[in-house]
Amino acid sequence: MNELTRLVLDHTPDLWPVIEEGLARDGEFAVRDHLSAGFPVYYCESDTPSGLVVKEYPDGGRELVRHNRIADEVIRSL
Repeated sequence: MNELTRLVLDHTPDLWPVIEEGLARDGEFAVRDHLSAGFPVYYCESDTPSGLVVKEYPDGGRELVRHNRIADEVIRSL
C-alpha cells in the first residue's frame, strides 16, 4: 500500500448508508413499476425458508417458490 492508497482509504466516507437508502427508495419504485407492467417480482422476507423465494403477481397473489432457470417450483400459495 502506498501513501496515496492509505490517504484514500483513510478519508473515504462510509457509503453503505447511502447505498442502502437508495435501494430502499428506488427498489420499491422498481417493484411497483415491474408489477404495473404485468410482471411478477421475487423477493425474500425475514421468515422465508432458505433456498426459497416469494413470487408476487401483479394481481397481488403470492406463492412460495423454488426459483430456477427452467421453471418455478411452487411450494405453496401464500
